[in-house]
Amino acid sequence: MKINEEELSALKESAAKAEECAEKMLRMQADFENRKKRQDKEKLDFQKFANEGMITELLRVMDDFERAIDSAKNTNDTKVLLQGIEMVRRDFEDILKESGLKVIDPAGQPFDPERHEAVEHAEDVVHPENTVLEVLRKGYELNGKVLRPAAVKVSNKKEEETKEEAKEEKSEEEK
Repeated sequence: MKINEEELSALKESAAKAEECAEKMLRMQADFENRKKRQDKEKLDFQKFANEGMITELLRVMDDFERAIDSAKNTNDTKVLLQGIEMVRRDFEDILKESGLKVIDPAGQPFDPERHEAVEHAEDVVHPENTVLEVLRKGYELNGKVLRPAAVKVSNKKEEETKEEAKEEKSEEEK
């Protein structure tokens, strides 16, 4: 089979275009892999240092605790020591609040299993059933996500009231 000059030229041109496309593809593939490696490194760096700002703020609290401990070694005045510790706690709370942390304080509110953990129940005639009577351990949420539910004591109806209500319902049904 013989190829004329025109066909040979067209084949050479097609081969050159194919080679050019293959080189472009290899360069694009290398660029993609380099970009992926760079993004993976940036992601790792972000994860490593994401808390850097908060940690820097918490170092203030650490310094305050160290000063409080040194002060406690040199004084017998527990009132001054307590005031110092309360100041450190307020500073710590402010840092956490600035980072998006909120206290879950459900006292007097209806029990919510998404935000509260019932660890105790108590009969109560003053509050409606399933009302949080007491917060036993604070709960916390970070930017709307519950980190730790509040441990709470929840109201139940008194046993006698429950029996009386059942009698009333039964007598109404008989009517």
